[in-house]
Amino acid sequence: MSVKLTVVGCSPAWPNPGGAQSGYLVEAERRLLLDCGPGVLAKLRELDGGWPRIDAIVITHWHLDHWGDLVPWVWGTMSGPGRDGARVELWLPPGGEGRLREFGGRLGWEEMWETAFRLREYAEGEPFEAAGLTVTALRVPHYTLTTYGLRVTNGARSLAYSGDSGPSDRLAELARDVDLFICEATLARGDLDGSPRGHLSADEAVAAFEASGARRLLLTHRPHELPVADGVEQARDGLELEI
Repeated sequence: MSVKLTVVGCSPAWPNPGGAQSGYLVEAERRLLLDCGPGVLAKLRELDGGWPRIDAIVITHWHLDHWGDLVPWVWGTMSGPGRDGARVELWLPPGGEGRLREFGGRLGWEEMWETAFRLREYAEGEPFEAAGLTVTALRVPHYTLTTYGLRVTNGARSLAYSGDSGPSDRLAELARDVDLFICEATLARGDLDGSPRGHLSADEAVAAFEASGARRLLLTHRPHELPVADGVEQARDGLELEI
C-alpha cells in the first residue's frame, strides 16, 4: 500500500513569502500530521474545504514554528467550525503534557488543550501507533532543546523526518533505508549556525541522506532566498508525493 505525503508548510523559523511553517501530512488509510507550525491550520482548511480531517498529530519539539497552530486549533474546536468534530490524538515529546499545561496557564487555562486533543506522550526509540501508522522518535541535536526526528511506516513504505537538527550520525540512523527522507536544510553554510549546532546546510543534509541509504531526499525548512544544487529535490507548500 502506498503512502501519500503533502507538504502543508515548509518554511524555516521565519516564514517564506506566502508560506506556512512546518507541517507534513502523511496519508495511508488515515491521516497523520507531523508538526503543526503557524499557517498550517489555514492551509489544511483550504486543502480540506472546511475544518481539517486529521486523525493524529505528532510534535517534534517546542520551537514555535513546529507547534504554534495548536493554539488556534483549540479556539476553532471550542467555538468555531471544528466544534462538532472528534478530538485529535496529539502525540508530544516526553514531558509534553506538563509543557502544554504551562503554556495553557499563560494563554488561556491549563486544560485548554483537552478541548481539541487527546494528549499522549511518546518515548524515544519506542514505536507507537498514530493514525494507523507506526512512528518511532529518535532524539537529534538542536541547540540545547530536546528535539526528535520521526520515522513513519505502514509496514510497506517508510519515511523519515528530521525535524530540526544539527549534524549528527543519528540522522543516518533515523533514515536508514527509508523510501523518503525529509531533511531540513536551513543554512547556506554550517559556520553560520550557533554553538552547539541546531541546523544543517544543504550539503550536510545531502551527506546525511547518502550515509542513510534512503532512496529519495526532500530538502525542507529552507529559506526562499537559498537555491539548491541542480538535481536536489526541495519541498514547497502544496507539494504532493506518492511514496
